[in-house]
Amino acid sequence: MALLEQLVTSGRIVDIMLAFVVIEIVLLLLLHRLTGNGIAPLPLLTNIGAGASLMLALRADLTGAGWTWVAVFLVAALVLHVSDLAVRWQRAPGSAGARR
Repeated sequence: MALLEQLVTSGRIVDIMLAFVVIEIVLLLLLHRLTGNGIAPLPLLTNIGAGASLMLALRADLTGAGWTWVAVFLVAALVLHVSDLAVRWQRAPGSAGARR
């Protein structure tokens, strides 16, 4: 339990989570490049970028980096989240959602 407490209070837990996120990004981009299947790069990066920004805001708070860094990472999460929504909102020509 002491190890988990230290990982959380030091912010290292976020570093570990971000390492797994980087591995996930690399594998998903590689899968898409090699097979053409999976999530396209732009939607993948906007979605994961929003979540990673929230993790960085948590790390900034846990490590006492100051409210400005927390705010910077939260604004980055918002921008990436809105970008993700914009990418998802686009409809392919001829799809059922494109009719008005």
